[in-house]
Amino acid sequence: MKKIGVILMVLVSSNVLSQQKRARDYGIEIGVLKPGKNNAITDVDGVQVGHETIIEGNDVRTGVTAILPHTGNIFQHKVPAAIYIGNGFGKLAGYSQVKELGNIETPIVLTNTLSVSPAIDALISYTIEQPENQNAKSVNSVVGETNDGWLNDIRGRHVTQEHILNAIKNATGGIVKEGNVGAGTGTICFGYKGGIGTASRVLPKSEGEYTVGVLVQTNFGGVLEINGVPIDKELNRLPKYSQYEGDGSCMIVVITDAPLDSRNLERLGKRAMLGLAKTGGVASNGSGDFVIALSTAKDNLVANKSNSSFNENKVLRNEQTTPLFLATIEATEEAIINSLFAAETMTGHNKHHIPSIPTKGIIEIMKKYNRIKD
Repeated sequence: MKKIGVILMVLVSSNVLSQQKRARDYGIEIGVLKPGKNNAITDVDGVQVGHETIIEGNDVRTGVTAILPHTGNIFQHKVPAAIYIGNGFGKLAGYSQVKELGNIETPIVLTNTLSVSPAIDALISYTIEQPENQNAKSVNSVVGETNDGWLNDIRGRHVTQEHILNAIKNATGGIVKEGNVGAGTGTICFGYKGGIGTASRVLPKSEGEYTVGVLVQTNFGGVLEINGVPIDKELNRLPKYSQYEGDGSCMIVVITDAPLDSRNLERLGKRAMLGLAKTGGVASNGSGDFVIALSTAKDNLVANKSNSSFNENKVLRNEQTTPLFLATIEATEEAIINSLFAAETMTGHNKHHIPSIPTKGIIEIMKKYNRIKD
């Protein structure tokens, strides 16, 4: 890329990477449970998130988001996991082995639809190049995607292995950048600019003080509601279903430190779809809505090899999972709404223009319904 292109990319990237206001900054408090310190997926101890944002010229608006469930060697210390399919119009890689064995052995990568292949390759490279994994001859890369082809020159396939590896390398804990970053750079949600969003919930001490964190890549349609308020109805934006353009996708990653097995993690994933529904999402015919759910409980990590024939761990009983279900629903709903508040208006491929949500008008509507906390 020419020097001027590099300068443009840096300038635009620095703009979209600025931390935007979130729902709670406007007094919108979703649910009844308390969020964690950062109200982010990284509130689960050890979880890290990294972005690689690719903005070049007038047509390239895409990127990569990597989620690391813990700071160790994930291949050697696999994470109990499950994947729930809300609607399967998507290209999620790695599903069958997770379904069969109930664990994940790589970081999770989110990107665009036509970049799943380089992400798979990058995760293989990342895994086999670690010294402890020198004998690894099979790697199950987990890669999710949504289609950013309206704002991004998706056919140009601009995401490379280097981008994926950089996202993994740059992953950190703490505050997670949202909106037009990483895999959310070119996404659209409810007809507005979508992107990356995150939120968390911490259960009270009486329920175990477990944390549930959620990260979303929002690129789907429906009839927008915020905290129960019918925003699209108030804005007179109801779609004509004979000409409905609500197709899209949403990737949802749910991580908890509660000791759950893959069966109950799948049940957790189902509840994340309830959180999506509470925002007005409809999981339309052409939407790929996938939930990847993991437990990072340290005593329940799955050793790649062991001298014992048994896994020895404790998992929560079924009747102890309901508070975690509620936490997942609330955190998913808020993560989606945060992705909208954090996103900024964008013009991209073929001069396609997508506005950000009309924040001022939405806040006035929320006040009308008495849903703003002073």
